[in-house]
Amino acid sequence: MDYVSALLPPVVMAVLFIAVIRVIVKTQGGANKAKEDAVVDAALARAERTRQAGTPTTDA
Repeated sequence: MDYVSALLPPVVMAVLFIAVIRVIVKTQGGANKAKEDAVVDAALARAERTRQAGTPTTDA
């Protein structure tokens, strides 16, 4: 029975790891993908505007 107690924790960890990966893969995309992409694009655009507004233009 020592082999059962030795193998049980790695098997449980492997099953939980696979379950987490499946959840991550399943939640990619779907109905909210466009909304999430729009939020990220808006944040990137805002950061780019802030960076450009804060950078002085140097004309040589």
